[in-house]
Amino acid sequence: MKPIGRTRPGFPCWVSLAAPSLQAAQEFYTAVLGWTWRSTGLGEEFRTALFGGAPVAGVGALADSLRGAVAWTPFFAVADADATAAHIHERGGTVGVGPLPFGTGRRAALAADPDGAVFGFWAGEALPGWPSGPAEGAPAWLELRTRDAFAAALFYGEVFGWASPEGNCSVEYENDEVIVREEGRKLAVVNGGAVEQAPDPRVRPRWYVHFRVPDVTAAVAAARAAGGTVALPPDASPTGRQAILCDPDGGLFTVTTA
Repeated sequence: MKPIGRTRPGFPCWVSLAAPSLQAAQEFYTAVLGWTWRSTGLGEEFRTALFGGAPVAGVGALADSLRGAVAWTPFFAVADADATAAHIHERGGTVGVGPLPFGTGRRAALAADPDGAVFGFWAGEALPGWPSGPAEGAPAWLELRTRDAFAAALFYGEVFGWASPEGNCSVEYENDEVIVREEGRKLAVVNGGAVEQAPDPRVRPRWYVHFRVPDVTAAVAAARAAGGTVALPPDASPTGRQAILCDPDGGLFTVTTA
């Protein structure tokens, strides 16, 4: 992803992880993805992950009062946080936290779509340099696995203005997936099976963050050595070029060469 938070409402602009132990999370993702770290100015419980000196992700420690499932969360840039919150409510989603001030001139919130997939939105200037990292270790793209891809695409398209006349991206249906692109670059995929099929009640809707790596097999081995587990090995992937990993606290993410 390139730095889009300042000028591209509706586009992915941030990925974050809230972990029980900031130190443990840093050690794991350093081992698996080669990240380094810097402080954020938001206190000792937040860090920005760097790859090649460029920001690629944010990691913070979960407050004791907010302990729950650990998950990577994508954030989307918006022009008006309050208007976005209203659009989410109007279209059957929920806003669980915020919008709250986040530094000077910024506001952020956590929300869920009608099927329960959690995401965030962000209004205001992007954090300096965010997120323009090199290919390896930087967010490659986002994937929503949900029960009904068509309904989900309508929800997000209406909330974030995808494919609107003023927008800068295209929304296409290919191979039973809804794909959001900007200038040919894949930004997000909504996957729920063929549009003609009934929604699958067994699917737990969730956003997945895909991180590029030079070698998926090596990343899998590093994750296991660092205490993580493998939810989907490379040989079970349709292309063999990606694997779904789980950090020691349960946070799922995908490593990919695509």
